[in-house]
Amino acid sequence: MHSKLAEYIDRARQDIDGIPEDRKRLLEKVAAFVSSKRGAGEAADLTFICTHNSRRSHMGQLWAAAAAARFGIDDVHTYSGGTEATAFDPRAVAAMKKAGFVIENPGGGNPRYRVTFDESGPVMECFSKTYDDPVNPVEGFVAIMTCAEADEACPVVRGAALRAPIRYADPKVADGTPEEVAAYDERCLQIATEMLYLFSRVA
Repeated sequence: MHSKLAEYIDRARQDIDGIPEDRKRLLEKVAAFVSSKRGAGEAADLTFICTHNSRRSHMGQLWAAAAAARFGIDDVHTYSGGTEATAFDPRAVAAMKKAGFVIENPGGGNPRYRVTFDESGPVMECFSKTYDDPVNPVEGFVAIMTCAEADEACPVVRGAALRAPIRYADPKVADGTPEEVAAYDERCLQIATEMLYLFSRVA
């Protein structure tokens, strides 16, 4: 794992005790799903969904992949999508790079970022898309609803085996203010901590 990211993860794990009990219970439901898939010798697919697939859902996708790797949980595949497509927001990208992910931007209106959490890969391609885009799983996955708007706009996520409303406050509210960087850093740390807790509970 990239050394800077490994150090960030060690710091984030110190915040696990601060996760509220109600959120722990939601995270444990997803952990139980992953455990059941592992017990059956199957891969576990997690799709993180928000409205624009621009901030929280990408952060969730990347942190879940890194957390699974940190705990040696194989055969976990993470995805993201929105109820509409925009672009992976540069502010969210900056927060993830600061945490230690290595992210390459090929340019364009909706860049297909190449992201790694380890020197030897894998390379994850992150770009904004709808949750039912062909690159995402179509059945048997966990739909992790990261924002209230997407949760309410998608009363049914077709093909999902489990729906988990793990909502995060949108750092977008701080865009263009002096609090902007701090808001994205805070959300990055929260999602990192919660994904680390989730995979620490996988049997």
